[in-house]
Amino acid sequence: MAHPGPQNLLAIDPLRPDGALVLRAAELLKRGDLVVLPTETVYGVAADPRRADAVDRLYSVKGRSAAKEIPLLAAELSQLAEAGAALDAVARRLAAAFWPGPLTLVVPCGDGFKGFRVPDYEVTRAVIRRTGSVLAVTSANRSGEPPARTAADAARALGESNVALFLDAGPSPGGVPSTVVKVADGKIEILRAGAIGEAQVREAAAAG
Repeated sequence: MAHPGPQNLLAIDPLRPDGALVLRAAELLKRGDLVVLPTETVYGVAADPRRADAVDRLYSVKGRSAAKEIPLLAAELSQLAEAGAALDAVARRLAAAFWPGPLTLVVPCGDGFKGFRVPDYEVTRAVIRRTGSVLAVTSANRSGEPPARTAADAARALGESNVALFLDAGPSPGGVPSTVVKVADGKIEILRAGAIGEAQVREAAAAG
């Protein structure tokens, strides 16, 4: 007998996302709940970074050390400036080459550095726009476990009661996490190998 999926796991069209579902996800995030979102790499679990309680819950559900920053996803490049990020010429070249897409840029922000990404996935970008803020998003799995390629995988990994809503757009097309690149003073450092190869990153950084 098939095991029924969680009641808070709802299907959404990845190409034409239902506006009512997008709004529901955004409202849940703004009130401090966690929402699992599909992306072009793997499924992610999101919190509104303006809600400290939600970010604390995100760390707890993920089993992640508080010493490790959670990346921020934006709908457009313009949101990075609103979040206080400073992009130098190299970071802008990388953003122009790979965004929207599977590249996380770790750049100066406030007193330190933060990771930012613009995903190439309309569902997630629509939710970010509706929320009115960048979102803190990490892969929807427990730390040290394989990333979730489906919403059902995410529900099993995180516990369906810990997340208010799982948006199910089918299996993630990529399955490989984003490449993470730190950019400081015009120099780049690959912090995590991922969907974009190091040679591609270095070529784009040196262009122009």
